[in-house]
Amino acid sequence: MSRSALPFHAVETFLVTARHLNLTHAARELCLTQGAVSRQIAALEAWFGFPLFARHARGLHLSPQGSALYPELQSAFGRLIAVAEQARQQQTVVRLKAPTCAIRWLVPRLVAIERRHPELQIALTTTTEHSVNFRTEPYDAAIVFGTHHSVGDLLFEEALTPVCNGILTGDNMLNDVTFLHPTRDKTDWSLWLAAFSPEAPLLMRKNQHFDTMDLAITAAMQGLGVAMADATLVAEDVRAGRLARPFTLSVKTGASYRLVVRSSQSKADGLARFREELVNPA
Repeated sequence: MSRSALPFHAVETFLVTARHLNLTHAARELCLTQGAVSRQIAALEAWFGFPLFARHARGLHLSPQGSALYPELQSAFGRLIAVAEQARQQQTVVRLKAPTCAIRWLVPRLVAIERRHPELQIALTTTTEHSVNFRTEPYDAAIVFGTHHSVGDLLFEEALTPVCNGILTGDNMLNDVTFLHPTRDKTDWSLWLAAFSPEAPLLMRKNQHFDTMDLAITAAMQGLGVAMADATLVAEDVRAGRLARPFTLSVKTGASYRLVVRSSQSKADGLARFREELVNPA
């Protein structure tokens, strides 16, 4: 037999026989006759040019060459099976649109989803937009944000709370801070301050404005001031000590983050798994 024609079917036969050290048991597992197992072992021995088994009255034993070869072939065959199984699975690419402000919350969850479901590949596009139009945009799913959304699945409701990179001290903790605003106006801070001190609203003397909440949060981490942020979006940063919440008060705005998914027959199963994992994580 030519060296270029390794009888691959006989490799599995050798591995099963080496595990059982019994032709009858190997034949039963492989759904072959005992004679067919013997012929495949003989063909593999002819290809290698040395015996793989030593045959005794009480059964089979691996030859020295067979003993050395067995773990190597077992490992290689296992890798081959794994690669084949992975290739056999149909991978679904989920094109996801998400607002930049949600990235702190979203990315760890996407990583976890891809680890649990390697057949899903999530192609993330970030944007400052808070809506999606599946008729004109090439996305399979999107996270939308607003006060009047009722479509899709609720991820979480916006609840505003101040964050900074340390603990504020003093009786009038907010008198001398720089207020970091996640928008070009003061709406979010004004809403929270009205709930915090309804009798005597605090004046915001020093202010910095940002285009997104994520930028305001990053500035707070760097010590620029106190940012108004969503409690859910910064929860992991607070737990990790990257941010501090100097006040327990959080104020709901009536807005929420929701997941919407395009109807797609070709990706129905993959999108259903993605939706279930993001909306109802294990």
